[in-house]
Amino acid sequence: QVQLEESGGGLVQAGGSLRLSCAASGSIFGLSVMDWHRQAPGKQRELVASITSVGGTNYADSVKGRFTISRDNAKNTVYLQMNNLKPEDTAVYYCTVVQRLSRSWGQGTQVTVSS
Repeated sequence: QVQLEESGGGLVQAGGSLRLSCAASGSIFGLSVMDWHRQAPGKQRELVASITSVGGTNYADSVKGRFTISRDNAKNTVYLQMNNLKPEDTAVYYCTVVQRLSRSWGQGTQVTVSS
């Protein structure tokens, strides 16, 4: 079983930046895809960004050019650097990892962007 601990959320003004971190622990044998999802109030959860074990990345159109996902395989940690934040980025952000075809979710961290 993989446990995920997210950190780095908070309140920021529009145009500001935040960096989210997510550290995986527990029974780790090899994490493949690591990604970030978010869910805004009244909206469905959506994929924000993903990164493979060899560094291939994918982003939602709404965050391209503003967000950067990265990972440190030695630390089993994934990051999300968020720049030029907008009020519409306000959401709970969830880290997920896939190991042996099984996906684990973190508890989520709140990101609030004020206008």
